[in-house]
Amino acid sequence: MAIGGSSRRNDESGIRFSRTFTVALFLVSIVLIAFDRPQARSPALASLRAGIMDLSAPLLDLAAAPVRGISNIGPYWRNQARLAEENAELRQRLNETRYWRDLALQLRDQREVYEQALNVESPATQNRIGAWTLGDPDGPFVQSRLIGAGTRQGVDPGDPVLNVYGLIGRVVETGRVSSRVLLLTDLNSRIPVMADRSNARAVMVGDNSEYPRLDFLTRNADLEDGDRIVTSGDDGIMPRGLPVGQAQRDRQGRWRIRLYSDQAPVDFVWVFPFEPISAPETGADGSDEQLLTDEAAGDTGPEQPATDGAETSAGGEP
Repeated sequence: MAIGGSSRRNDESGIRFSRTFTVALFLVSIVLIAFDRPQARSPALASLRAGIMDLSAPLLDLAAAPVRGISNIGPYWRNQARLAEENAELRQRLNETRYWRDLALQLRDQREVYEQALNVESPATQNRIGAWTLGDPDGPFVQSRLIGAGTRQGVDPGDPVLNVYGLIGRVVETGRVSSRVLLLTDLNSRIPVMADRSNARAVMVGDNSEYPRLDFLTRNADLEDGDRIVTSGDDGIMPRGLPVGQAQRDRQGRWRIRLYSDQAPVDFVWVFPFEPISAPETGADGSDEQLLTDEAAGDTGPEQPATDGAETSAGGEP
């Protein structure tokens, strides 16, 4: 009986202690919550709390490291698999680029041989001018951009502007250190183009849509979906052969162009200075007029002695 009474008292004392401890913790938590209010927060308590947080932050971070490691295993291996696929694709593209580089060098050498044989002078290659682009919300055109290059860098109105993939527009206004570029999609854009495969001529007309249309095609023009479209140079403003895009039909059956330049944002561009072929001067220094006079005199010169001889013969008859 003594042993049973002693154990019962121990149990009751343990229950009373646990109840007392629980009540004490509850009261302490209420006090801490009350002191944690911004209105009742004292500088001493704030500094104490900051110190406790500084001490506990490394421990909490160390305790959470295994959980983060386990949760990152799946994304890590998925990222590694994606990087392996991209690496293989880039290696394939690099091999293709090397092939096209070798082919381009071979064609360049062949062209030089043909030019020497035919005594043809190739057009001079101008240095390109790099520039960053900005939006043009206050400009007179709907589809235009501003570039950070102007007359000081050698930019002139009419110069073609390209990004990494193809033509984006032409320069319409120039300042000292900036220029305005009219994009191919603008309503005021008109660029003569042709199909690289068949030389079918057309005019690329912008209509403020994503795909400029092809106008002034002949009825039986040899044009197919996917044909590569380049500048024709018929206007004398742009050089021939600048990449523009691919031909495609819309839902109404009209021919349009999917621009190459849409493959990347228009952030950095190159301006290619181009000097169009100018008409010969007409008597500015008198050289052309003198040439025409000499040609006219040369045409009538051989007949003059015969006339003089005939007159002499007629006059010499007794």
